Amino acid sequence: MKNYLLSIVLLIFVFSSCKENKTEIKTAAITHQKIPEPIPFNAAVFNKKIDSLIALMTIEEKIGMLHGNSMFANGGVERLGIPELKMADGPLGIREEISRNSWATAGWDNDFATYYPAAGAVAATWNPELSYTFGNSVGQEARARNKDMLLSPAINIIRTPLGGRTYEYFTEDPFLNKKLAVPFIIGIQNNDVMACVKHFAVNNQETNRGTVDVLVDERTLREIYLPAFEASVKDANAYSLMGAYNKFRGDYLCENDLMLNKILRDEWGFQGIVISDWAAVHSTVKSLKNGLDIEMGTPKPFNEYYLADKLNAAYKAGEISEEEINKHVKRILGVLFQIKAIDGKNRTKGSLSTEAHFQDSYNVAAEAIVLLKNDKNILPLKVDGIKSIAVIGNNATKKNALGGFGAGVKTKREITPLEGLQNRLPKEINIKYAEGYLERYLKNENDQKEKVTLHGPTTVNKLDKATLDKAINAAKNSDIAIIFAGSNRDYETEASDRQDLSLPFGQDELIQKVMAVNPNTIVVFIAGAPFDIGSVKDKASTIVWSWFNGSEGGNALADVILGKINPSGKLPWTMPKNINDSPAHATKSFPGNKTVEYKEEFLVGYRWFDTQNLEPLYPFGFGLSYTNFEFSDLKTNKATYTEKDTIQISFNIKNSGKIDGKEVAQLYVSKPNSIVKRAAQELKGFQKILVKSGTSEKVTLQIPAKELAYFNVIKNNWIVEKGTYQLKIGNSSRDIKKEISIKIK
Repeated sequence: MKNYLLSIVLLIFVFSSCKENKTEIKTAAITHQKIPEPIPFNAAVFNKKIDSLIALMTIEEKIGMLHGNSMFANGGVERLGIPELKMADGPLGIREEISRNSWATAGWDNDFATYYPAAGAVAATWNPELSYTFGNSVGQEARARNKDMLLSPAINIIRTPLGGRTYEYFTEDPFLNKKLAVPFIIGIQNNDVMACVKHFAVNNQETNRGTVDVLVDERTLREIYLPAFEASVKDANAYSLMGAYNKFRGDYLCENDLMLNKILRDEWGFQGIVISDWAAVHSTVKSLKNGLDIEMGTPKPFNEYYLADKLNAAYKAGEISEEEINKHVKRILGVLFQIKAIDGKNRTKGSLSTEAHFQDSYNVAAEAIVLLKNDKNILPLKVDGIKSIAVIGNNATKKNALGGFGAGVKTKREITPLEGLQNRLPKEINIKYAEGYLERYLKNENDQKEKVTLHGPTTVNKLDKATLDKAINAAKNSDIAIIFAGSNRDYETEASDRQDLSLPFGQDELIQKVMAVNPNTIVVFIAGAPFDIGSVKDKASTIVWSWFNGSEGGNALADVILGKINPSGKLPWTMPKNINDSPAHATKSFPGNKTVEYKEEFLVGYRWFDTQNLEPLYPFGFGLSYTNFEFSDLKTNKATYTEKDTIQISFNIKNSGKIDGKEVAQLYVSKPNSIVKRAAQELKGFQKILVKSGTSEKVTLQIPAKELAYFNVIKNNWIVEKGTYQLKIGNSSRDIKKEISIKIK
């Protein structure tokens, strides 16, 4: 009886501790999950079972498996125990359930999910273990919702800062990209869910994405745009990929023989399935023969899809064989067996919207926040003696789990920055909130959400006088002012690219006027992509960068501001001073029209800035800490290596400050006097490490010499050039601490 009563008490305690905005998330000791090996995937293991099923299927049943039978599932064969392959959007968490035949929500009351930080935030952690944590956590939620495939991760390279989906992608750098993509995929798939890696490939703009023909040279393709996809297949055993909307060298990506057959399957050995992006299919026979397995689409009768009645007609006309159709059905059955969707034995059950998952979301958010400037050491904020804080800006209360054109998350918990401060600050401090600016838009062509243009939402940038006056008054009469500015998911959105880098809604003027009346102003940007914050950098003493940062984003941000968390985030992209400094814009090769040629070639992101000797506003890999780190004793285990060797680099990092902190050591490599054109330097290794105050940690990086290779177009192969290389250790692409030379013989 005592045990029973104790259980009742514990349940009451747990229930009371889970009330929406007051949940305490432990911040003292963040632990990370080690990254396991990927689950082996050999489709041939299931051949006998698959062949027996295919032998029993009619041609109509086979064709039914090759196209959408609802908005997020293909057709199954119930009489043979073959289920539909059930999909879910997942860049920020599991999308709420929608109707089978339209984009309307299903209206369920049990599809609330955890809102996870956007991919840009994951990249800002520079922590592959946290990428795995995210993947594993969201994979559990997918299974709890009975999903077979998660349409994630999106790993396209950030070519332009204006990209509408920049927040949804990891980075501008191919090495960082693959090192984050692989553990993310492993985490998802370890829960008997397919990761659907997207968007394959060179899908780097929203402008004219459904028609534009991308022209990129072979070396650039191999060195910049394909490495993360290749690693997803070879190192993570990805079960599925999504074909992109655009064309590549004249052929749509969902019917592109070079990409889907020759590279993906013949060269990389991909055994999984390729699904189309929604309504990205343009042919029947060509799509199927050139590598597409499942066609998905937007609302219309599902039998009208190219791989539905039209495929049946092509089969009857002798334009395509049953053997070809069987090949694609076999691939689908192979992945269904792999994730235990057919026999269902010992399949992961999953869990949804749990405290453990909110903690996962918090852990990513806490390590993603980037400290950009702290000249007066206002941060971490010392609350002793502070009686009032002005919290200013619409972004202090803006929620981003839903919004924009694309997938969001229906969640019961999204802690805003204001709520985070209310949760964490002593109650005797008077928080004065003022909206500061209004989120307002002009009507434009983007209101027709199916129409994709260069011009995203157009904002009203004139400040409302009454709203501004309240903000100025709050700032003037408070000890500290914290402005929350930046963007949101209605402004940064799929289906359109931004017009420019300007801060929206008159925020620049607001920030300047608040700083003029309160010298103790902290500026916090919440956004997923670079903005022009040059005037703010010039005058503000304190700048913090946060993201669309998940269910616990507000608590994580408050903990960084108050010093419970020492910021350790680093920018995963370059923030330019001017949009015309960025390579796609400097070369006038964005957005193109019918075609877009990547004229900057492989000089994407920091590669361009470093090679052209252009000063960015903030460089790739930049992020400050509340402590100071010193690098010393850089060594390699040998002076000379062969191309088959692994280069071992070691060095010490000392925390010379008074606060424990995490530093990201970044290894950049240069090849002086190369026989081919190269970037000034390239990221080839990194490690995030906790260094306690007053102590040192030895860091050792293992870099296969093959990572130094360039792609030789004539030989159609990777070549490790012989000669001298410079290895550079630093904590951003523009802050190199130590260098050492090695030779490749």
